[in-house]
Amino acid sequence: MHSGPGVSFYTGPPSSKIASANDDRLLRAAGRSGAVPEEPMAVAQNEAQQAFTARMLERNITPLWTVGKQLVKREPEPRIPSVYWNYQRDVRPFILEAADLITAAEAHRRVLVLNNPALKHGATHTMTCAIQAIKGGEIAPAHRHSQAALRFIIEGEGAYTAVNGERIYMHPGDFIVTPAWTWHDHGKETDGVMIWLDGLDVPLVNHLGATFSDDYDGEGAFPQSRPPHDSFSRYGSGLLPLEPVTQRASPMFAYPYERTRTALENLRKANDWDACHGLKLKFANPATGDWVMPTIATFAQLLPKGFKTAQYRSTEATVVMTAEGRGKATVGDRTYTLGKNDIFVVPNWTWWQLEADDDLVLLSYSDRAVLEKLDLWREQRANEPRR
Repeated sequence: MHSGPGVSFYTGPPSSKIASANDDRLLRAAGRSGAVPEEPMAVAQNEAQQAFTARMLERNITPLWTVGKQLVKREPEPRIPSVYWNYQRDVRPFILEAADLITAAEAHRRVLVLNNPALKHGATHTMTCAIQAIKGGEIAPAHRHSQAALRFIIEGEGAYTAVNGERIYMHPGDFIVTPAWTWHDHGKETDGVMIWLDGLDVPLVNHLGATFSDDYDGEGAFPQSRPPHDSFSRYGSGLLPLEPVTQRASPMFAYPYERTRTALENLRKANDWDACHGLKLKFANPATGDWVMPTIATFAQLLPKGFKTAQYRSTEATVVMTAEGRGKATVGDRTYTLGKNDIFVVPNWTWWQLEADDDLVLLSYSDRAVLEKLDLWREQRANEPRR
């Protein structure tokens, strides 16, 4: 068993014949560089063709027959490894030390970014994962950006996130939404430290060249515009205001863990378990039923004690946090022992499976929301024939 970062490429079931004949070569290369090497040119060139290609390259023109197989693969080849962070050992000591070394005002945001070793910035090629902390009496000043953000609350009490002036008080396990280009700030009115996970689509938005940001001109927090949890009252009870909802992101900013856990527990009674997921629900926009954010899909998942999933892979890259329980996650060729608040990354098109030592509750987010909109989401289940 291995509980550290590791490279994770295709690892199919023992009887699977799906793996490419090049897997061994890819794994050996990945062990050195953390990335899949480029394939050789699609067509060997004679001297005249090489000279012809060289002349074109000077004018930024490339003949497709020299690079075709590099551009259009038979199937996705993950270029990032799976990574794992033990919360108690790897993360919590550093974020608590940071809380003593730098104030929220000095840092603007007291955040530790959990980076994939194959990337300059990001847990996956489309999503970031970070840990943020705030202490009693502090305010992390208001700003906004074109990236969407989510919060999975880890520990503490008495802190809030404010979205466009509406405060949402945090409790462990809660899922809080900060839609793109909304003013948001954080504050804590009681003693102690509040810690949560931040997930954003920073790499995706940066790649698309659509990054904008703005700091609020006022002092600290954005002015309060509505009572705390107003959006939950309007949209979280199965009722909707008569006015139409026009934004694409969810108009409800808080998904309390108590309600999430109750829903999972009630659905357990149906004994309707998915072989690859156990019981897995998506967090939904109450006005449309779509994903909570246009670019980020979010999930809650329950595996009962002793449940072991069939292997599964999809084109989405996923970040997973353990909300409750203990278990194991096997991602590619790496197996991680999971405890409360541990975090791991599942690269795109990588086989993974879960095993619950206790009742295991997971919160996760991925780029599935944007992949579906582009008609690029695809899944494969080891317990079913390949489609």
